[in-house]
Amino acid sequence: MYFESLSAVWHMDGHGFYVWLAYAFTAIPLALTVWLPINRIRQHWRWLQAEQRRAASASSGSANEAGG
Repeated sequence: MYFESLSAVWHMDGHGFYVWLAYAFTAIPLALTVWLPINRIRQHWRWLQAEQRRAASASSGSANEAGG
């Protein structure tokens, strides 16, 4: 193995901060690229379901008024 301990992996001969920061600057945007569209689709799906429920209750409410 290249590194002798987990601490050596973390520090990387003094370059660990920059290496792990670069990993973070890469991983965070990649994760957001996946998570944000999924979250937006879920929100839109919930909105569509709510709209369908509102439309169904409005049409059943107007049918009851017309029939009564």
